[in-house]
Amino acid sequence: MEINPKMKIEEVLKLRPNAPAIMMEYGFPCVGCPLAQLETLEDGAKKHGISGEKFSQFLEEINNC
Repeated sequence: MEINPKMKIEEVLKLRPNAPAIMMEYGFPCVGCPLAQLETLEDGAKKHGISGEKFSQFLEEINNC
């Protein structure tokens, strides 16, 4: 299943076992956060200043892990 920006962070973490390491590399500390159940990947990224090309690269890495 391809990861998309509208997916809940918690769902991404379940689908991609390597996602936490990639998220931490990008300054996306949502691993273990209670809001991960409610927020989308896109919303969390925006809150942590990850947007534009950086978010596209992040999404590509998550999909390739």
